[in-house]
Amino acid sequence: MSVDVIEGYFGRESVAPGEPIRIHASTTAPRFRVDFVRLGAEPRYAGSTHWLPGQHSPRPMIAGHADPSVDWDWPAHTFTPPDDWRPGLYAAFFETADVAPARGGPLRGFGRDALVVRAGRERNRILYKVSTFTRHAYNRGDGTGFGDGASLYDDPVYLPGQGHKVSFRRAGGIDFLAYWDAPFLAWLERSGYAVDLCTDLDLHEDPGLLDGYRLLLSVGHDEYWSAEMRTRTGEFVSSGGNVAFLSGNTCWWRVRVTDGGTAFVSDTDHRVGDVYPRLPAPDLWWPIAPENTLTGVSFRNGGMWPGGWPGDRPRTGFTVQHADHWVFAGTGLRDGDRLGEGTPLIGYECDGAAFHRDASGLARPTGADGTPADFTILGIAELTPVHDDFHHLRTGHWNCPDRDSDGPRAATMGVHSPGAGTVFTGATTDWPVVVASGADPLLERVTRNVLDRLST
Repeated sequence: MSVDVIEGYFGRESVAPGEPIRIHASTTAPRFRVDFVRLGAEPRYAGSTHWLPGQHSPRPMIAGHADPSVDWDWPAHTFTPPDDWRPGLYAAFFETADVAPARGGPLRGFGRDALVVRAGRERNRILYKVSTFTRHAYNRGDGTGFGDGASLYDDPVYLPGQGHKVSFRRAGGIDFLAYWDAPFLAWLERSGYAVDLCTDLDLHEDPGLLDGYRLLLSVGHDEYWSAEMRTRTGEFVSSGGNVAFLSGNTCWWRVRVTDGGTAFVSDTDHRVGDVYPRLPAPDLWWPIAPENTLTGVSFRNGGMWPGGWPGDRPRTGFTVQHADHWVFAGTGLRDGDRLGEGTPLIGYECDGAAFHRDASGLARPTGADGTPADFTILGIAELTPVHDDFHHLRTGHWNCPDRDSDGPRAATMGVHSPGAGTVFTGATTDWPVVVASGADPLLERVTRNVLDRLST
């Protein structure tokens, strides 16, 4: 007996209250529905669509792979979320069997997508940005029974003179969100923090999105940023808003949104076949406008660890300095202690600032890489060894050509104040994962200190 296959995606990943969404699906079943589960302290079933007519549609193919650059244009169905849905992140389970609706089933796997329900007129103080551009860059789109997926990293499509193109309208699962966002959103809600959510595209498109918020959160792996996102975030901080980068590899690649907000192009150094189309890559942010000027740190002074994702790595944590800073209030930490020791906090990718040590041994930014002069380094985790297998081929990465001139590479936690606002950076992708796990109460306290201070 054959098993019906289903995959799907949304026409847009976020929706305002009362706004309809477009559900796109391909299935071998005669009918299907979508079950929605709100991700919070506990996954809660929110409702389902009616049964919808099923239709099987092929993936667009190119060179034997699913084409990651085009809208897959699967049959569409309209659904309007009920008015009583709370703002938040909703997992969508595409179902073909007449069984009980999904109520907190596994988020990993195929036949799943996610939907952000944005806030209405009533807003909280904190806006949590889901890193959707990065999710799409890594999405291979290789569903059940289909092993020939492609992404910006695997068999990408390169448009001469423009860059690598990635469409948002493809199936592919929500493993990214399952690893970073779902656990951290659960921790936030259990800890009493009410947050609103948005996607990268929301921040890219809406000049007034940040109005009324006190704190913007960047969480997990936040690698791909448009110029509009940077401009709006910079203006937000200049005018008194605050940002917490509980993320790593942040703002590494510049993207240009195309096709009416359904795709982006980024001229990266990703290989197409056996060819690197353009080196040095024009869309690295740091030669254009160093990401350090916003975040305080950069991936070129950090690193990543080898092994399977998320990989194993040293578990030394950050060596603390300036322990009397408000970030460490109530932790009992002293200079030289380790924050996150014994946990996989540092990595799997992390960012750093060029630094030197003064006569007392304190790490201080040199500013050679664009890190602001007022950036206070609160924690250092020097990376030994650094995974560098595939970067040595690429002109423009790290500190090339004199990449050791800025000092050792290290994950660099710190804080600075560009304008009237404050920016905190945790400088590592797995900060939210370790916090959500409960493995380090002191890291939880630091996170609470950051959220409490910067959201009020």
